Amino acid sequence: MIAMAWASGVTPVWLGKREMFDGAMGPLMRRLGGIPVDRDDPGDLVQEVTAMMESSATVAVVIPPEGTRAGARYWKSGFHRIATGAGVPIVLTYLDGPSRTGGWGPAFWPGESAAADMDRVREFYRDKRGLRPSRRTEPLLRSEEPESSASAG
Repeated sequence: MIAMAWASGVTPVWLGKREMFDGAMGPLMRRLGGIPVDRDDPGDLVQEVTAMMESSATVAVVIPPEGTRAGARYWKSGFHRIATGAGVPIVLTYLDGPSRTGGWGPAFWPGESAAADMDRVREFYRDKRGLRPSRRTEPLLRSEEPESSASAG
């Protein structure tokens, strides 16, 4: 996605798990625009990224969905909260494994309902498959699950 952004003239910053920034690769990851995230203690990450976007000419913040290395049950909601807080659109992107294609999808402004916005996200990703389809995490926020099934899992 970083190379695709560069080819499109966009200089992105991106969020990645803290461990990617440990050791010899850390300086390279930061130079490529990476921001380390402690997933066990994210603290004020949403507020910090929102403030960064409001106070700079940052064009794009790339936030990979949950489950890129291993499957998960839910997507994290931070991307939606950041877009809402910073007053910026959400731009969907993809890397489709079976077709070996990638690209930019639609941009949309987050609305009043995260669930309605996620319906748009689900529709876009309905026919997209990653490089490892078995690790796919369906676009679903924890807050969209009915209370009874969310507590059962």
